[in-house]
Amino acid sequence: MPVGTEAWTDVGSPACVVDLRESGERVLVARGGRGGRGNARFTSPTNRFPLLAEEGEEGEAVVLRLELKLLADVGIIGAPNAGKSSLLAALSRARPKVADYPFTTLEPVLGVVEWGDESFVMVDIPGLVEGAHEGTGLGHEFLRHVERTRVLVHMVDASAEDPASDYRQINEELSLFNADLARRPQIVALNKIDLPGVSDRLAVLEAEGWDHETYAISAATHEGLHPLLDAVQRELSLQRALVPEREGTAVPVVRPAPRREPVGVGVKDGVFVVEAPGAARVAAMVDASDWNARMQFYAYLRRVGVVKALEGAGVAAGDVVRIGRFEWEWD
Repeated sequence: MPVGTEAWTDVGSPACVVDLRESGERVLVARGGRGGRGNARFTSPTNRFPLLAEEGEEGEAVVLRLELKLLADVGIIGAPNAGKSSLLAALSRARPKVADYPFTTLEPVLGVVEWGDESFVMVDIPGLVEGAHEGTGLGHEFLRHVERTRVLVHMVDASAEDPASDYRQINEELSLFNADLARRPQIVALNKIDLPGVSDRLAVLEAEGWDHETYAISAATHEGLHPLLDAVQRELSLQRALVPEREGTAVPVVRPAPRREPVGVGVKDGVFVVEAPGAARVAAMVDASDWNARMQFYAYLRRVGVVKALEGAGVAAGDVVRIGRFEWEWD
């Protein structure tokens, strides 16, 4: 069975027999009968060719229902067409189906998000509709995957007629399906601020009664994604500290090889020296006299975590920064 499988028995009251959350875990769900003795066990000096043999005892018979719940750190929830798949595609190597109509995602999609020197697994949950807790729109199929996430990113279509109503409806479905889900940490992402007219009403939207930390973003143009990722990473670190994984039983996750290398920053003779061979190779090809090239290089450094590492080391305006043979004044 894959990690994340639950075995349920529906005899009487449904009950979870086992939750396979560890690689290599072994559980006995039905005991086999004792094996019978073959005719060789009945040989004797007077009966060299015995015909007698025993049949084995009958074993236990059980009927189990197997459910797979995906294991992820962060779940993206929201109404259909809120932009969940676009966000996952923007933040990871995952390539979910993206189109301008509802229900393009028909099954959960996992992606690995790398931010700074950390990474986490994010899952795109197909759009939830009213009645999802009762199975409407395959609600049961989708909601069970949310149960193992630590943090939820609640995508809200800011261009919708009543975004706040959509937000409240999704949270109501979570609560009706599993009261614990309603208490799961959430971060609200007001999406599609790049569309005409949305920015004009953004101040009104942000003043709505959201119950969670709110960020205005555009998954299509990537506007506002950095602050959102910072917030997700902070909340995820907090949840991991509050409910740490049991020692030696961390859930294994199959993920692609990391795209970025660890970033080191040291200070030598007053110069902030960045240790990142990949960034040094890119720096060697930058035309320092071209403003656009410098801006693109800065965006690259932010993306691979160099900017965050420098800020963590205390870099300030006017300090000298060196990456490979490239050296400039920080501003």
